[in-house]
Amino acid sequence: MTILPLYDAPQYADTVTDWIWLAFGDGLPREFFQSIVEHSQTPGALPLTFIAVEGEQLLGTVGLWRCDLIARQDLFPWLASLYVDDAARGKGLAGQLQEHVIAYAAQAGYTELHLWSACRDFYERYGWQYIGDALEYPNKTVHLYRYSSGVSANCATE
Repeated sequence: MTILPLYDAPQYADTVTDWIWLAFGDGLPREFFQSIVEHSQTPGALPLTFIAVEGEQLLGTVGLWRCDLIARQDLFPWLASLYVDDAARGKGLAGQLQEHVIAYAAQAGYTELHLWSACRDFYERYGWQYIGDALEYPNKTVHLYRYSSGVSANCATE
């Protein structure tokens, strides 16, 4: 299994777009997610999309974005759109994708990462700290997390 930036394998862009639209779209048009994916393929710039592949099979994706929550634009950058294909779940890939983004962000000089989730207790086992709730537009309460690069990731096997 290899994790690489989507710009190194752009043939997967449509599948990544479909995955994050179906998983996180919640009424938003596919074109919104297509735009994010299209604009996340410039080396060294944010947003970035990473993919996990094994041979020719796409297994998962994750993003490193400038902003993923309109109500909290004071936080920067964000781990976003973590998605693992059903066939690849339960093998620790979500943790590996997180570790990859954390390492990339640290190398780029970011000391903290943020994410939001509607779920509780998933990200804590990977070293993320719950920092409170926020509002996802227009009226959905979500949970905010912070990862500080001084804290080592505890990526337990899923």
